[in-house]
Amino acid sequence: MMSELNFAPPLVEREDLPDGAFILRSPVGLAPYPDTLCEHLIYWAQTCPDRTFLAQRGASGDWCRLSYSDALTQTRSIAQSLINRDIQPDRPVMMLSENSIEHALIALAGYFAGIPTASISPPYALMSHDYGKLIHVFESLNPSMIYVSNGVNYARALTALDLDGIEVISTSNPSETMEMTPFETLVQTPATVQVDEVQATLTPETISKILFTSGSTGMPKGVINTHRMQCSNQQALAQIWPFLEEKPPVLVDWLPWSHTFGSNHNFNLVLRNGGTMYIDGGKPAPGLIETTVANLKDIAPTIYFNVPRGYDQLIPYLEADVEFRDHFFSRLDSLFYAAAALPQNLWERLEELSQAALGRKIAMTSAWGSTETAPLATGVHFPIERAGVMGLPVPECELKIVPAADKLEIRVRGPNVTPGYYRRPELTRKAFDEDGFYLIGDAVKLADPQDPTQGVIFDGRVAEDFKLLTGSWVSAGNIRVAAISAGDPIIQDVVVTGHDRNEIGLLVFPNIPALGRIAGLPGDTILPRLFANKAVRNALRNGLAQHNKVNPASSTRIARVLMMQEPPDQDKNEITDKGYINQIAVLANRTDLVEKLYSQDSEVLIIN
Repeated sequence: MMSELNFAPPLVEREDLPDGAFILRSPVGLAPYPDTLCEHLIYWAQTCPDRTFLAQRGASGDWCRLSYSDALTQTRSIAQSLINRDIQPDRPVMMLSENSIEHALIALAGYFAGIPTASISPPYALMSHDYGKLIHVFESLNPSMIYVSNGVNYARALTALDLDGIEVISTSNPSETMEMTPFETLVQTPATVQVDEVQATLTPETISKILFTSGSTGMPKGVINTHRMQCSNQQALAQIWPFLEEKPPVLVDWLPWSHTFGSNHNFNLVLRNGGTMYIDGGKPAPGLIETTVANLKDIAPTIYFNVPRGYDQLIPYLEADVEFRDHFFSRLDSLFYAAAALPQNLWERLEELSQAALGRKIAMTSAWGSTETAPLATGVHFPIERAGVMGLPVPECELKIVPAADKLEIRVRGPNVTPGYYRRPELTRKAFDEDGFYLIGDAVKLADPQDPTQGVIFDGRVAEDFKLLTGSWVSAGNIRVAAISAGDPIIQDVVVTGHDRNEIGLLVFPNIPALGRIAGLPGDTILPRLFANKAVRNALRNGLAQHNKVNPASSTRIARVLMMQEPPDQDKNEITDKGYINQIAVLANRTDLVEKLYSQDSEVLIIN
């Protein structure tokens, strides 16, 4: 039996259009919601001033907690410091920082002061070799101020920027090579009535933040986020998930605030519903997943949000430690995944874990959207039995579904949709159709064509699909998910190939620890030796051969595989912070390996 949550009824209306397209919308309108995000913080500071809003590990390892009352006081002080500097709305505050209490306070202060903030992906500064994306973002923003969490860590990247006339704020370790203002001076600024006066001028259309997102190719583009987008989206979420208002949600969350999932969805969910967020300094990566596990052993969440790669990294710890498993599920209402399709094998392992811990299956939920939709366009608010279902349109969000080749392209319109790209009018014009629907580039299908209340299923990116020489269309997204499941645990992620070829191939990014276990070789074994190991090759060949037995058509059958020795390169736009592989970018950057894949090279694994 699946856990029963207070979900809204699954309701949807369908409007057929003359050209074969149709619109899906919720028949339920949005209840009233605040004009600005500021109102949420003020409300909870007055209603439950001592409740913990944010918590993070301090230097001692203990949780440092910030109450709603203290958050409002410090936010107003920082807002006053921004007003004192006469920062104008067209000169945003740029933030280079991991998730932290200070990071959150500056973002909140920007809301109160009417100054947009832009949280920038830390790897642009910490992992890049040429700082190309960082320089592009900096020049796009023309910021008045830059906040860094750690002056020393970010100093080298800052030297790549023209900082003339730009104040740099640092929480810790100010650089000795450049002038930095301590964060404490912002908090120590006494707030005045000016903060209230500025707040009174804000409207739902005021720009609250700018989030940068990368497309398939090219440099990041700044997505305008307004207060209306974010407030309406949280109201929609509360209406499809009424259980959020039954008790304050508790999150243990690592998802970066430079992305819409971590910031607009999760952070705002906590802020809107008076919850508590424990900031997880971990990440689904070797050496960092252990931090996430330690935090989850300490704090049991009421909802857990993650991306498929995060669950892939976490599940082995839950399976190996019964005490940890039982604690993790002890007050959990739902497991939520987004940002990429969840392989069915991970879904089933999560259900088995919840069944063992609770005696029932946990409610599995998901949603769909993008940075441009704040992000919720559809949400799951009914029981689902397998991965892939994205739910139904949320209140006042319309989905136009248009035939495109052999697929259904989906487009979005609603109060949660961006007005456009920051200082990029040409991109904005191209981003919407003649009816004002945002062209998101995804494809969907109905879970049940006769019953739209069963929801829509993600059917890949339109631009990622291709034709074989046979003329058959290949759904790269579906093949990717199937291959990860069939190649478990060897395959961490794949890029699907075959455009203008006779058969489908895979460029495989392997799970290297799994290779070592299967091969029975030490962890420091060089990759070519792991790839050449007979046990590894047989395990992968057998798994994919099983897939081929039930998927024999040329458009679904996997014929050949090549292991990648180099991980995906973020500088080249091959992977996001959340671990999603950009198929188009990898194929463009690794044309030599695609050619090798379709050769007779001995490294290529042929699948029967």
